[in-house]
Amino acid sequence: MDIFSVLTMVGGLALFLYGMDVLGDGLKKVSGGKLEIILEKLTSNKLMAILLGAGVTAVIQSSSATTVMVIGFVNSGIMKLSQAVGVILGANVGTTVTAWLLSLTGLEGSSLVLQLLKPSSFSPILAIVAVIILSMSKKGKHKDVATIMIGFAVLMIGMDTMSNAVKPLAEIPEFTNILLMFSNPVLGMLIGLVLTAIMQSSSASIGILQAMCVSGAVSYSTAIPIIMGQNIGDCVAALLSSASAGRMAKRAAFVNLYYKIIKAAVFMAVFYTLNAFLHFAFLGKPASALGVAVIHTAFNVVSVILIYPFTQVLEKLVYLTIPKSDAENQAQEAVGREIQILDSRFLSRPGLALEHCKNAAIDMANLARESLFLSIQLLESFDKKAADKVIELEELVDNYEDELGSYLVKLSSKHLTEKDSQEISVLLHSIGDFERISDHAINIMESAAEMHEKKLYFSRKADEELKIFTEAIRDIVNTTIQVFEKEDLKLAAMVEPMEEAVDNLNSEIKKRHVKRLRKGKCTIEMGFVLSDITTNYERVSDHCSNIALCLLQLNEENFGTHGFQDSMSVKDNAAFTAEVNRLKEHYQLP
Repeated sequence: MDIFSVLTMVGGLALFLYGMDVLGDGLKKVSGGKLEIILEKLTSNKLMAILLGAGVTAVIQSSSATTVMVIGFVNSGIMKLSQAVGVILGANVGTTVTAWLLSLTGLEGSSLVLQLLKPSSFSPILAIVAVIILSMSKKGKHKDVATIMIGFAVLMIGMDTMSNAVKPLAEIPEFTNILLMFSNPVLGMLIGLVLTAIMQSSSASIGILQAMCVSGAVSYSTAIPIIMGQNIGDCVAALLSSASAGRMAKRAAFVNLYYKIIKAAVFMAVFYTLNAFLHFAFLGKPASALGVAVIHTAFNVVSVILIYPFTQVLEKLVYLTIPKSDAENQAQEAVGREIQILDSRFLSRPGLALEHCKNAAIDMANLARESLFLSIQLLESFDKKAADKVIELEELVDNYEDELGSYLVKLSSKHLTEKDSQEISVLLHSIGDFERISDHAINIMESAAEMHEKKLYFSRKADEELKIFTEAIRDIVNTTIQVFEKEDLKLAAMVEPMEEAVDNLNSEIKKRHVKRLRKGKCTIEMGFVLSDITTNYERVSDHCSNIALCLLQLNEENFGTHGFQDSMSVKDNAAFTAEVNRLKEHYQLP
């Protein structure tokens, strides 16, 4: 084997690893975080958790990524440890799909079907089609699919190149002697463990083993212990991820570690004990890429079946390692409504992180609404505890804006699709508007407190008018939050006419107040209070309008705010005018 063969092998390895990385990124983009959200919500059943863990891992092609996500879910309080156990078991099965795909390089035969299944036949075609799509299509989804195709093609070409380069190694005695050393179960496990720990991907290390098998120099006696070690080495990424996390997240990482150690230890003990008596003949035969895939899958499937009835034992073992402390219990009770779902581990999965940001923003919107509506109630009946609650809610909303805003900025620096980037922009704008709504709730609460302290009351007419204005504000806020939560574009188009109706109400109430003031039916002091309240109402409606317009602009692919807003309210827009007139009649002042 000369220097050029070595360079070919190294080049093939580089293409293989790069293709796996590109393929994984493309799959993550296409999934857009949807699979992980399903994983969060449908893991209460242990069997379902296993199936979902296997399915998600098979799609994203990485058990390490799935396990790290699960650690993040547990750390955030989204998922219980008992649910995480099922997902981790399933992830170990799902990761075996990659080995089956890579086994295509070992196909032999002269039939047309087998020739077409070989990577050297279909990979160039995939690559050409993908390049055409990338060059001609402007849609992000199409480009993501093309990226998956290119990643898969490069992966297979790299695998094929690497396999062809190592074939001559079988003729080198020094190489075969080194491999014979790894037929020792302990040494074989260690090399598999170290290789996977360095690469942080069992799929990649299994692929390298499969490529080596093409040379014919790797026997099953060497391959089996290396596969066992590769399964254990896959824990490293999860353990590193849990290092800075809470105790629950560390427990999830240890579930993964203990499960892999137990299944490898049990398999090795049983297999080599049986071999001592039965002397398995196949161990001395050359391993194939398909044989490695079969062993890898069978080992993980059988392990899940055997451990399934004893998952609670795994949990107990973990709790013995990391006991539940009194401080931990108190911390869990004190968490309250703090933001837990914005875990930094999710930043490596932008689609999932964005979904969590949306959920956090929805929570923030509901808190802002709660604070506003509570402050409005204080105008009718002031209560000190309720006023303190408004302050508490406003501080919580501020906390949401700070944490969510910082998280979104970090997320924006990741490799995102165009649509995801636009959604981040919308969220950043919207959380600012929700925070301002809670600020206006404080202002309204202060007006209510002033009236209570000075024993001030509105006139009967002013009180009736304010109730109608309040109804309009409740309606526009409820509609806006419904629009934001469900991304209902038809409903979003109704917010701007509502904002116009609020502006008309504000103007009309102020005119009527001036008339009452001239007739001596109202005092200047109450006029100031009324003006403060109506101004805050009007500002709240402006923020609602901003939020709805942002969502409409995202879907119209138009980010010129003022131009878009003008197009919504031009005089010749008959539908807009008709809706404004309908709302004027609905909120008719007495």
